[in-house]
Amino acid sequence: MANEYKQTMNLPKTKFPMRAALAQREPERLKRWQQNHVYELMLKKNEGHKKFVLHDGPPYANGPIHLGHAMNKISKDIINRYKAMQGFETPYVPGWDCHGQPIEHKVEEKLGTEKFNNTPVAKIRELCNEFAVENIDLQREGFKRLGVLGDWDNPYLTLYHQHDAADIEVFKAMFDKGMVYRGHKPVHWCKHCHTALAEAEIEYGDETSPSIYVRFELTSKPAGLESFDGPVDFVIWTTTPWTIPSDQAVSLKPEAVYTAIEHDGRAEIMLKDLAEKVCGIAGWDVTPVMVAGKPYEVPAEVLDHLHYKQPVFDGVEGVALLADYVGTEDGTGIVHNSPGHGVDDYYVCMKEGMDVCMPVDDDGRFYNGDEFGTGGPFSGMDTDEANPHIIQFLRDRGMLVAEVKITHSYPHCWRCKHPVLFRATDQWFVSMDKTGLREQALDQVRNHVAWYPGHAVNRIGAMVEQRPDWCISRQRNWGVPIPSFTCADCGEKVMNDDTLDAVIALFHEKGSDAWFTDAPESYLGEACVCPKCGGHHLKADRDILDVWWDSGVSWKAVCEYRDELHYPADVYLEGSDQHRGWFQSSLLTSVGANGVAPYKAVISQGFTLDGQGRKMSKSLGNVIDPNKVCDEMGADIVRLWVASIDTSTDVACDTEILARTSDAYRRFRNTLRFLLSVLEGQFEPATDGVAFDELMPLDKLMLARLTQVQAEVDAAYEGFEFNRAYRTLYDFVVTELSNVYLDALKDRLYCEKPGSHEMRSAQTVVAELLSMLMRDLQPILAYTVDEAMEFAPAGCRDNQEYAALLDWYKSPITLEQANEFAGVLEASLELRGVVTKAIEEARAEGTFTKSQQVRVRATAPAEAYALLTGDKAVDLAEFYIVSEVELTQGEEFSAQIEAAHGEACDRCWNYRASTGAHGEHAHICDRCAAALS
Repeated sequence: MANEYKQTMNLPKTKFPMRAALAQREPERLKRWQQNHVYELMLKKNEGHKKFVLHDGPPYANGPIHLGHAMNKISKDIINRYKAMQGFETPYVPGWDCHGQPIEHKVEEKLGTEKFNNTPVAKIRELCNEFAVENIDLQREGFKRLGVLGDWDNPYLTLYHQHDAADIEVFKAMFDKGMVYRGHKPVHWCKHCHTALAEAEIEYGDETSPSIYVRFELTSKPAGLESFDGPVDFVIWTTTPWTIPSDQAVSLKPEAVYTAIEHDGRAEIMLKDLAEKVCGIAGWDVTPVMVAGKPYEVPAEVLDHLHYKQPVFDGVEGVALLADYVGTEDGTGIVHNSPGHGVDDYYVCMKEGMDVCMPVDDDGRFYNGDEFGTGGPFSGMDTDEANPHIIQFLRDRGMLVAEVKITHSYPHCWRCKHPVLFRATDQWFVSMDKTGLREQALDQVRNHVAWYPGHAVNRIGAMVEQRPDWCISRQRNWGVPIPSFTCADCGEKVMNDDTLDAVIALFHEKGSDAWFTDAPESYLGEACVCPKCGGHHLKADRDILDVWWDSGVSWKAVCEYRDELHYPADVYLEGSDQHRGWFQSSLLTSVGANGVAPYKAVISQGFTLDGQGRKMSKSLGNVIDPNKVCDEMGADIVRLWVASIDTSTDVACDTEILARTSDAYRRFRNTLRFLLSVLEGQFEPATDGVAFDELMPLDKLMLARLTQVQAEVDAAYEGFEFNRAYRTLYDFVVTELSNVYLDALKDRLYCEKPGSHEMRSAQTVVAELLSMLMRDLQPILAYTVDEAMEFAPAGCRDNQEYAALLDWYKSPITLEQANEFAGVLEASLELRGVVTKAIEEARAEGTFTKSQQVRVRATAPAEAYALLTGDKAVDLAEFYIVSEVELTQGEEFSAQIEAAHGEACDRCWNYRASTGAHGEHAHICDRCAAALS
């Protein structure tokens, strides 16, 4: 093209920068959002419409945000922005979990354990409060920088007075139904943190433990072995030797067959199916005791309720019981029971009416003393320290059969990471079965809640089905106290409606700190009376509620209390670990108090890993800090990464992955920029747009395809599958727009006369593409689309200033109309592939350099030919960017390349027969001459 024609072309032009400079520009845009109250404007725009409430699960106020936080909050923001464009009123109240052992542990580290133990509770709580608030501010700024819109000035904190009161209101509702009880039973106990732990506070990790086989000598011989001359023993197996001093029973598998092996003149009873394996470990010959010429073999029921000598304390006996939980794959088929140290053991022994023996104190050390229930010869020892001493004790007394080391999964404290104990203590529990809580919760989970992904229902269902009663009390300082009192006169625990109502009123007025700083009994009035002895000397107990209860009642303290929200919430979204954490504690408290789940839908996400699938840790140097990524690459890169991954599974992220994400971002940005450059200052949909029926054929085809893609994006967002929305849009932008349609459209956009029907037709579809992409990408690329809004025609942006205020895209034609063009598009693209290959081969041979230099002789099968020549057919020469396409019907798709007829136009470079002199223009085509007239 001659230089003199360049100024006559409609070359793309826009002020939307090619260089994103997100790290520099995003903070400026965020500042404008805050100054102009964009979140509030978004709510006001849809005020009075149906509400959509995504209830924020409270992250722990403990340090700066990490990549998992970023994935969580961005996912929530994507959903809220999408729903707001759909017309829903989307109030989003962020929250923080402020109580609990981790914060108290930080304060203990700061003070030192000795000083901490001597510091008044009120002061410890003050320091914990300060720590939580500092970290809330730190995290809040990180979340805002990610572009997350919400009521950041009015979040909910679990340390607020109304949250304290809500804890007790829910407690009272469940207490009144008989779900809450005081019990002495084994719970997970951390001897380092000195507190009971719930199942949700347990992490499992491998531990190497001593596995021992021990003989317990029976005090009487079982039926069939009366004539055996030597002693008769149960051979038990355990991986916790330190529980042997508190042994009270052994369990055998009902209906299983047991045998007796003769060794050193003793009859050793064990499960028949495990006898060979046990003898191999012990180094014994497999020599069954013979009775009447046959090996001694009896069902477990013959051994039921036999007694044996307690292995440590002389004069104490244990009893044999039957229990279904006994395994038959490992061990001996006989399990030693310490009901104070095991839940299964506890329930078996409770059926017998036993008193629970507990020889271990809060520090995990044996009590001093020589009687059963103390440490005996192991007094004062830590449980771990005692293991080798107990094993040697058994060896010295001839009771140890064998010792081997095994590695097995063992529960650890979620905070200090040390192994925990099972230890019977006096605690408050929620009964899962007494009033039908388990059954009601399972019904809600399976029949009234939508789960994303769908299989998550099986996970939480199994957890609710199998969980024991919920231990809700903790022996800590930083949390909401359980409102119970102890009578100083008789020791009775006092809790009733009057005391609970008084505490609720107290917490509403002064918060739970009043429990530790004031004398709460002074607020009880007439309620401050012991129902057992009539005494008035009640003292407030110091146990606090499980932190999962505290965050779990946020449905009450937040969704129900705050007018802008509603209960049940529409959606909860958190990591998959919350199936046994917040999802479950919210479910149990809501169902327990009100009979319904607190959510209509639950979305669970996986964990963030590095590119090699490893957990991120500072020691490995593989941590991706979202704050740093924002500072170096921009928040929209983090947001695009979140949208590009399947968050329902564990996801990978590293610098290489973020680099690929940046490349994808540039594709989207460049496409937006090109669309803007075609429209900016040249086109306004309301006045310049062309009706669908009047569009050029190729433009109709693209608008139809756009409509189909939009339907796919709609479905992806509705199903909370951001990665599917991303992939659909990415493939559309890269494969169909950039490489096909927009490439073909450039000739018309650059060369047609401004205002011509051909130009307006093209710009109409470009405006639809821009409108669609800005809306579809707005939940993801929040900053970038907001920037593009400044340069978009008013009709493409609903006359709005901010992207968050856009309405969702609706195509001017229906999906049914669009589908009528599907066959034409498919046939056109299939033939295009054949044509493109032929052109590339010709170019490689040096025959041609540009596709405009060729004409194509093509064939298409009958069905495709009918579509390509029918009423919806497009100009194939324009579509394929060649001078001419001659199409005939044939057996298959084919293409032959020939030299174009005519000459190249100096203005548009297309080969046309009409190229020649047109007035003062010596060498241009008819189309260009008309454009210049």
